[in-house]
Amino acid sequence: MKLRKSLKFAINMVLHSKLRSWLTILGIVIGVASVIAIISLGEGMKQSLNSQLGGLGGDLVTVSPGFSSSSKFTHGRGPGGGGGSSSVATEEEVVLDRGDLQALKGISDIELMDTQVRGSVDVSYLGKKGSVTLTGVDQKYWAQITISEIDEGRMLGPADQNVIVIGGKLAEGYFDQPIGINKMVTIEDMAFRVVGILDDSSTSIIMPIMMAYQVIDDKETGIYDSIIIKIKDEENLDLVVEKIENKLKMIRHVTEKTKDFSVSSNKQTQEMIAEFMSSMTMFLTAIAGVSLLVGAVGIANTMFTSVLEKTKEIGIMKAIGAKNKDIMTIFLFNAGLIGLVGGVIGVIFGIILSSLMPIMMSGMGRLGSETVVSINSIILSLSVSIIIGMIAGVIPAYQGSKLKPVDALRYE
Repeated sequence: MKLRKSLKFAINMVLHSKLRSWLTILGIVIGVASVIAIISLGEGMKQSLNSQLGGLGGDLVTVSPGFSSSSKFTHGRGPGGGGGSSSVATEEEVVLDRGDLQALKGISDIELMDTQVRGSVDVSYLGKKGSVTLTGVDQKYWAQITISEIDEGRMLGPADQNVIVIGGKLAEGYFDQPIGINKMVTIEDMAFRVVGILDDSSTSIIMPIMMAYQVIDDKETGIYDSIIIKIKDEENLDLVVEKIENKLKMIRHVTEKTKDFSVSSNKQTQEMIAEFMSSMTMFLTAIAGVSLLVGAVGIANTMFTSVLEKTKEIGIMKAIGAKNKDIMTIFLFNAGLIGLVGGVIGVIFGIILSSLMPIMMSGMGRLGSETVVSINSIILSLSVSIIIGMIAGVIPAYQGSKLKPVDALRYE
């Protein structure tokens, strides 16, 4: 029997069992649409994340006091400060100071360094008061290192003192009245002029580090909460991080086991987040794949029923010369058609659902703002739906092909 005739028989079987066929197809539609929507959402989130992380600066390295091992931070400095796995706090606090800064200046691969301190401060504007996070930065280098962007005004300059740059949310929605450029803001009873507004949704304040020492409680001049380093060549990131660690271990008289500082890079953060997003997408796709398995069970059930209903017809076809492989081909085509039709409709609904998901997930902010339907995900979904359909139809098709003509003709 020619394949064209087998396909014609298969199409007639689908058309003459409309309700059962379409209920089975519906299971495939749900599965394929779910897979398409989840993959597109995952790809969209990944692209959105990459675009945001792309501006993090892969050439930036952060040095901070305290070393984490098994989620425990060491609190001592030097050999007597306790090992990296210790969770017992000593009396001496771990800090970064000018000695560390001077040591790092000796590394030729470093282009710029920005020292920073942070703390919570009270800020008031037009009689309204609130508590926000303040970061003191080295204004000579901050503008050249920061990944933040200015929406209005300018960055801090080398000669600035009693001026600040504020976050977008602090400027627009924190107080009853928006804070504009050149407006005066009181921080811990000291007046500061706003020279820049960041293009973000934070309530943070950035000011010169020497002024920050005056307004943040318990901050000693020359002690830093972090040192932000910009390296000359991003390709040498790992090598430079190793040099930084070796230099600090030497100046702080610590070993790998007693290390009391941490060195991290934005590139590592990007890779970790990207890996997490990929794992999350795979997990959600696997959940959606369960729907396809349910659809496969539906196809198998439909095929078994079709074999029973077509038993007499199978007997007639065999009586007039149809071979076992012809009968099997017809039922496999039938199962594949159900998978194909379900896959095509599922892809269409999946694309529609993908376009609606950003609206439904608007609460996630930029991460949920877009979806990306790739050709690969469409081809994968269609292929899987057809293959699942044919696999689910193998056993019923085999059983139908093995029926003896006499028994099939006698079947009631």
